[in-house]
Amino acid sequence: MKIEKDYELKKHTTFQIGGKAKTVYFPETVEELEQTLKENPNAIILGNGSDVLISSDGIDGDVIITTEINDFEINGTKVYATCGVKAPVLSREVSENGLSGMEFMFCIPGTIGGMVYMNASAHSQSIADIFTSCKVYDVENQKVLTLNKDDMLFEYRKTVLSEKKYVVLSAEFELKPSTVEEVKALMQRNAEFRKQKQPSLALPNAGSIFKNPENDSAGRLLEKSGVKSKIVGGAKVWENHANFIVNIGYATSSDVLNLMYKMYNEVKVRYTIELQPEVKFIGIANEEEKEKWQTMTTNNN
Repeated sequence: MKIEKDYELKKHTTFQIGGKAKTVYFPETVEELEQTLKENPNAIILGNGSDVLISSDGIDGDVIITTEINDFEINGTKVYATCGVKAPVLSREVSENGLSGMEFMFCIPGTIGGMVYMNASAHSQSIADIFTSCKVYDVENQKVLTLNKDDMLFEYRKTVLSEKKYVVLSAEFELKPSTVEEVKALMQRNAEFRKQKQPSLALPNAGSIFKNPENDSAGRLLEKSGVKSKIVGGAKVWENHANFIVNIGYATSSDVLNLMYKMYNEVKVRYTIELQPEVKFIGIANEEEKEKWQTMTTNNN
């Protein structure tokens, strides 16, 4: 297993933002991940770094990156995948087998562990629709558990995993038989939609910044609040969709956090709605940053 000291994390995030961690582990098997968690129970887990904002001042601790744990198996309509498998890779593979249910994952730059953790969804499909079970490592009790669909308590952008100190090791899914042509056509439609509505990773970003409020759209609220194209340092609200921040060059985590706070306040003042961040802020923060993040995440259940 590769282990790095004082290792810079920004190349492991889609925002291309992040300072150093004391030690970074790159386990290659589920067993190595279990052992690393046993020895480092407070380590932060990263997959593809697609839904996180890591402090430019770094992380005062250890990090485990799971992307080397990337085994999967397709058996009929059943799919097994370890936590580090990249979602677009698995989506392409199941499409070649004429299996439907993972088309939404085709353009999401996350890993299976992260997708399951947050119940990722798009285009009227979600992890909850296809999930059958997963194995997790219970960090507090140092044991492996198997969770079924009912155990997961699936909600919008939320599962039981965010309440417990559980780390996804692997997951199993049940897909529906279709044709290769139909599945690939849906994937292509999803890709075209994303191209029009979301920035590509050529403009470094972390996906949607805020969750959609119930029966509304964060993007609509932000656009009506006039935040499009606002800039703080190297961070900018994308001009084509107001719920995305792009790194236009050398943006720091403080730039992004301060821009998020402006967006949050514009919607709060205009609509008395307090948007909840979808991205996770991780790492060393000064008192002002802590206060702003706490304000935005209060009642973020």
